[in-house]
Amino acid sequence: MLKVDSHQHFWNFDPVRDSWITEDMAVIRRDFLPDELKPILDQNNVAGCVAVQADQSEGETAFLLDLAKRYSFIKGVVGWVDFQSADLTNRLENYQQFPALKGFRHILQNEQPGYLLHPGFLKGVAALKDYDFTYDILIRSSQIAETVNLVSLNPGQRFVLDHLGKPPIKNGGIQDWSADIKALSGNENVFCKLSGLVTEADLKHWKMEDLFPYLDVVLTNFGVERIMFGSDWPVCKVAAEYPAVCGVISGFLEQLTTYEQELIWSRNAIEFYKLEFIDDFIN
Repeated sequence: MLKVDSHQHFWNFDPVRDSWITEDMAVIRRDFLPDELKPILDQNNVAGCVAVQADQSEGETAFLLDLAKRYSFIKGVVGWVDFQSADLTNRLENYQQFPALKGFRHILQNEQPGYLLHPGFLKGVAALKDYDFTYDILIRSSQIAETVNLVSLNPGQRFVLDHLGKPPIKNGGIQDWSADIKALSGNENVFCKLSGLVTEADLKHWKMEDLFPYLDVVLTNFGVERIMFGSDWPVCKVAAEYPAVCGVISGFLEQLTTYEQELIWSRNAIEFYKLEFIDDFIN
């Protein structure tokens, strides 16, 4: 079964810019570029990927768009733009000339409470639908309740929650996160990525059975038509290599029909990001 990776990153490592990659994440304190990822995708039957921003700059957006231009397996880019800029409309109009640019993300997990509902940020997010751009939500589990308000105020905008909202898997916390996920999933314009699980668990000693309860919650609430696979490569390498990440999802999806599995492995990402694939892959 062919797959689409809806969430991965590229970077030329810079210790100052990429200070979030701490010493205990030494395995990813280096460059990660398409020539390294392509054989990994091939080995795991992944037909294409979506490259997601890791730096808060338009230079990052340009960097990813250049890679997408040179490597055909990069089917989409989620970039960054200053949502509170007075020039935002002009920037979004400019970005329409790049077919590979599918949407944007701001790293909300580091922002203070209330930021998601700041009038300037809300105005910026609201502008995306006029240009048919998506929005990736990167938050911590404590921010899900605030996110429910964000998405409900923008019913015409396509949102996708990255990494299941970073549930507290390592300490086994699930009840509060589960209730928040249920509330968020009630908004039909929100999808969820099955990504980032292994790095929220015990990095050295995680087991599939640690992760399945969280996947169950997402499947129950979002359903098979609003969830998608994402590897979070190379960040996943802190806890697991690419085949192991795929193995978690494969193991969990065994309970579903072949068509339902296809939705989660590829079709939902293709529809959400409006990715271009050959007809015999999507039909």
